[in-house]
Amino acid sequence: MARILALDYGTKRTGIAVTDEMQIIASGLTTVATKELISFLKTYTSKENVELFIVGEPKQMNYEVSESEVSISKFLEALAKAIPDIPVKRVDERFTSKMAFQTMIDSGLKKKQRQDKALVDEISATIILQSYLYNQS
Repeated sequence: MARILALDYGTKRTGIAVTDEMQIIASGLTTVATKELISFLKTYTSKENVELFIVGEPKQMNYEVSESEVSISKFLEALAKAIPDIPVKRVDERFTSKMAFQTMIDSGLKKKQRQDKALVDEISATIILQSYLYNQS
């Protein structure tokens, strides 16, 4: 089997999470400056076997599309051109940032560590990926 890679896309930085090759465990991988994201993904997928990208789909409470969807749509077009062999699925990402922050509190991180937005993005990507895996079983 191959890995599944999840993205918590942001205009400044993107959190990335990945499964093990058996697609059982979701783990935070890193956070990348969004302007370097395509390059990072090309390099990563050339070294690792990835069969699917999961990209968070931000929705408002009333299920309408979030304003950030415009940026994500442009990114998805660029991703499809850069890495056409790996399909993309979208996963509702509402509340993932709040869940990530709560996870940081629950795990005992100090206030200064919880202010690390890159870590919040990475944990959010992990939650998105874990949600996808859970819904597949």
